[in-house]
Amino acid sequence: MSKPIVVLGFSGGLDTTFCALYLSRDLGYDVHSVLVNTGGFSAEDLEKISAHAHSLGVASHTNMDAVESYYNQMVRFLLYGNVLKNNTYPLSVSAERLSQALYIAEHAKKMGAVAVAHGSTGAGNDQVRFDMVFNTLVPNLPILTPIRDLQLSREAEITYLKAAGVNMNFEKAAYSINKGLWGTSVGGRETLQSNGWLPESAWPTQVTASGEQELVIEFYKGDPIALNGQAFDHPAVLVQALQALAGPYGIGRDIHVGDTIIGIKGRVGFEAAAPMLLIKAHHALEKHVLSKWQLNWKDQLAQFYGNWMHEGQILDPVMRNIEAFLLSSQDKVSGKVFLALHPYRFHVLGIESPNDLMSARFGQYGEMNKGWTGEDVRGFTKIFGNQVSMIHHLQQPTDEN
Repeated sequence: MSKPIVVLGFSGGLDTTFCALYLSRDLGYDVHSVLVNTGGFSAEDLEKISAHAHSLGVASHTNMDAVESYYNQMVRFLLYGNVLKNNTYPLSVSAERLSQALYIAEHAKKMGAVAVAHGSTGAGNDQVRFDMVFNTLVPNLPILTPIRDLQLSREAEITYLKAAGVNMNFEKAAYSINKGLWGTSVGGRETLQSNGWLPESAWPTQVTASGEQELVIEFYKGDPIALNGQAFDHPAVLVQALQALAGPYGIGRDIHVGDTIIGIKGRVGFEAAAPMLLIKAHHALEKHVLSKWQLNWKDQLAQFYGNWMHEGQILDPVMRNIEAFLLSSQDKVSGKVFLALHPYRFHVLGIESPNDLMSARFGQYGEMNKGWTGEDVRGFTKIFGNQVSMIHHLQQPTDEN
């Protein structure tokens, strides 16, 4: 008799390795693993992970390339909105998990699966993100989550896998590392408490660069199109090139403290050199080419967009409405941004854009105006403050009081 089919989201890490073996050996499923590459794996990585999956006894393993679609569907809007969760975190994993869930759900349909599975624990955000998408796109399929259901610690998983003869780097597995196009998260014993920094060895990219390096990022309608004069076929490729260039400076390393979807506080380390450089460069360009109220409404809508994506609500139709606004706001966001990189830090030097509203043709702040006179300003100031002046006058105590 044929075994029931389960499609498992698989990265080759500790949690999904446990799931693949447990679902097959202990629960009797035909496990069809699928890796959705959102920018975190090289061709060599994919080959090794595929071999690892087959060594665990999966019925099939599929690698899916989602890098460009991930940028097109999610990352670009995080960039347009300059989204940093709690002013710190560029939603590296938040968005990535949703892209992966969309692909896994479609693969489950294609494979005729009777269940879908993921390796999330019961204490984090990823379980909600995967479940939200699966409940919407494949509502008839049970969701199997062995790590969550069995309430397993990483130590318990390692013990199980060692007893089963699985050969993998368990020392490396002491840290949970999730690498993608929009940054890499790092979780381990130091992030399980409120005080403590990750050791140098835990960071996937070691700091090897020194001195100062200047670079130029060119944007066209909000999307990065060129780096140091080199044009790229797709913004996602530029993001990867920028990460390779800036990552060795240790730029974009931090620890994010946030409110999880399930209501508890959480800490996670991350390195995101390219996302941080792009967001800050993009924001600097926007401050020159957009109006005051465009910037104001963008900030408000983008904050909601980022929070709602973080909480797994990518399929809510309001997200399409906000994306339409963000896309429209980028029409004039074209130009070059100049930056300087140093070990562990960077700064924006300035911008060049044909749409720069700081153009000297209209005057220079604090220096000289060309479009108005002093009398114009006197009249404007009197009218602009007229209501406040009336209120102040009416609310002043009189001699009779």
